[in-house]
Amino acid sequence: MPSEDQKRVLDPEQDAAALKALTHPLRIRLLGMLRQDGPATASELAVRTGESSASTSYHLRVLAKYAFVAEAEHRDGRERRWRAVHALTSWSNRAMEATPGSRAYVNLSRRVQIRRLEECLARYEADIADGRLGREWVEPSGISDLMPRLTPESLAELREAFGRTLAELAARDAGDPRAVQVVVLTAGLPLAPRSTGAGPDTDAADAEGAS
Repeated sequence: MPSEDQKRVLDPEQDAAALKALTHPLRIRLLGMLRQDGPATASELAVRTGESSASTSYHLRVLAKYAFVAEAEHRDGRERRWRAVHALTSWSNRAMEATPGSRAYVNLSRRVQIRRLEECLARYEADIADGRLGREWVEPSGISDLMPRLTPESLAELREAFGRTLAELAARDAGDPRAVQVVVLTAGLPLAPRSTGAGPDTDAADAEGAS
C-alpha cells in the first residue's frame, strides 16, 4: 500500500488548474498505466492506447506541468521515458463537491476506473489462459456484486476496515516472491429507493449472490 508521501492529495481550491488539466479521460488513463506498469515512452503508451504518439506526448507534457508525471530517464538520441510521481491520487469527497470542476473530475475518474477494470479483467483472463499466472490464482480471484443495506456510518466503517486490512496484508506479503500485483477496485455507491413501487428490498434480493 502507498505511504503518505506516495499520495497526491487533491484540493479543489488549491489544485483547480491541475484538476482541470486532469479532467481528460486519456490523461487519467496514461497516469494509471504509468502507475501500474512503470515508466514508458509516449510511443509505447500510444501503442497500448491506440492513440498517436503525438497525442500521448502532448498529454504527458500536460501531466508533467502539474507534477503528476516526471521524466524517468532521457538518453541521448532516444525517446524520453515518463514515470508517475505518485502511486495514488486521493481526495475528500465532501471537499470535491465544492465546485463543478472538481465534481466533474471525480465523476470522470470513477468511470475511467471502471473501464480500466475491464482492461484488467481481459488481461487477467489472457494471463491465466496462457499460463503467465499459475493455477493457484484461479480460486481467490473474482469480482463480487453485493448490495447490503447500510447506514452512512457503516459504509464509512466498511471502507476504513477494508483499507486497514489491505494495508496489513500488503505489508505481510511485501517480501514474498510469490506476490504479484493485484488490481483491487472497491465501490460503495448508495442507491435511493426507486419511485416505481419496487423498493430497495426487491432490488437487493434480485442482486443477491451475483458475483
